[in-house]
Amino acid sequence: MRNDDGRDVREVRLVKGGPALVEGPVRIVAEDGIEIESDRFMVAVCRCRRSASYPLCDTSHRRSR
Repeated sequence: MRNDDGRDVREVRLVKGGPALVEGPVRIVAEDGIEIESDRFMVAVCRCRRSASYPLCDTSHRRSR
């Protein structure tokens, strides 16, 4: 997608009670410096921090707390 200036922009959708969906491809740099790259068209980024594959979402947010 392009903005009014003609620059490419990525869309991020926040799912209520779920992940942030980011248009790919993306490179995620975690707070510990680890880099994860994905060439998928849509990437789910964990916001609940329960994912075994953090920072990527593994749907752990669906389990009861």
